[in-house]
Amino acid sequence: MNARFSLRICCTLGWLTLGVAPPSAAIVSQASAQEWTRFRGPNGAGFAPADIPGEWSEKDYNWRVELPGIGHSCPVFWGDKIFLTSAFEDTCTRIVLCLDAADGKILWRREFTSTVHTKHKMNSYASCTPTVDAERVYVAWTAPEEYTLMALDHEGNDVWLRNLGPFVSQHSGGTSPIIYQDMVILGNEQGDEDANGISFLAAFDRRTGEPRWQRARQTEQVAYSTPCVFSRPGKPDELIFNSGAHGVTSIDPKNGNVNWEIDVLDKRSVSSPVIAGGLIFATCGSGAGGNYVAAVRPPAKKGEQPEIAYRVDDSAPYVPTVVAKGDRIFLWSDAGVVSCLEASTGKQIWKKRVGGAYSGSPVIAGDKLVCMSMDGTAVVVAASDEYELLGKNPLGEESRSTPSIAGGRLYLRTYSHLISLGGKKKKD
Repeated sequence: MNARFSLRICCTLGWLTLGVAPPSAAIVSQASAQEWTRFRGPNGAGFAPADIPGEWSEKDYNWRVELPGIGHSCPVFWGDKIFLTSAFEDTCTRIVLCLDAADGKILWRREFTSTVHTKHKMNSYASCTPTVDAERVYVAWTAPEEYTLMALDHEGNDVWLRNLGPFVSQHSGGTSPIIYQDMVILGNEQGDEDANGISFLAAFDRRTGEPRWQRARQTEQVAYSTPCVFSRPGKPDELIFNSGAHGVTSIDPKNGNVNWEIDVLDKRSVSSPVIAGGLIFATCGSGAGGNYVAAVRPPAKKGEQPEIAYRVDDSAPYVPTVVAKGDRIFLWSDAGVVSCLEASTGKQIWKKRVGGAYSGSPVIAGDKLVCMSMDGTAVVVAASDEYELLGKNPLGEESRSTPSIAGGRLYLRTYSHLISLGGKKKKD
């Protein structure tokens, strides 16, 4: 497995997308930041409006703050608060942080002890991105003896904690939880032969942490896919998961039953599913290559079978998740090749090499495609049918993270810093 491998794995905008009750009027008045409450924002699509430059320097930052420890997870937002995880590499002490979005000031921090254990050298002990609603922030992390899912309130107080049992993987964890209606959904697809019989998908009551359902999964290699919700007019919602053992799976969120499954992934699934052009996009690969993206056409009605619409092998990503805008899907390969495709057909619009090595995923901020290279350069490309490189911006530190977008601003997490950029500036 080559050194580029990373486990940083670490719908519409608005609260109804997340199935969460609208926040109070007091919270609504604070900021329009509820669009980024999970890994890669609304439904994991990686897209939100933002006003950012293509090129910038440090003087253009709203702020840049140092974080305790290091991590590859991404910031999530509610109102004027940022929630983020980090960890100390020497002790595996995990940290949950709350910051003020206005100036980056740390409002509170909680530390949780754990045990130092084997992980991939490109992974961190804080690679799972939290998810947040109007009342609580939900955090997951792994250690060999315990896979933990916990809820804190917005002031950092304990609400509940679930021990999901041991976690077996030579690379450690990285899957992020999501919120669906009144549940927290989490994948637990472990790796290696010792994980047989302990892998599952699960839903928990977001108020109490009590289990709602659990679905056993096969084990081949650990999977890091964070699910998304597939919604169609007049049809029940479906949870979509990726893994090498199962391919693409549709789960009924009410009870955890399998709606349908298609075996289209024959390697490790690190990236997460994305929906565009009526298709579901799933990626797999390995450090040795053989990466590809499978475009799956879901069944039109009950009793029919899903189909492979097409497959993309040319410069396909392994770790980075694809991102879509309308009927255009953008692939950002680990080796720095960016492609624009027609989502519904797979027709290539353009393909260009921007250089660098990547384990974070791209996002679309307004009309700009942004991805951070592992050496800590934020590369900006026009998210359009015409290729245009808009800028390469050094961040001053390595990064394995994925940008976040909230309140019209872009947030960039390096190993031990968080940067706020763009948005409308306040007048003196």
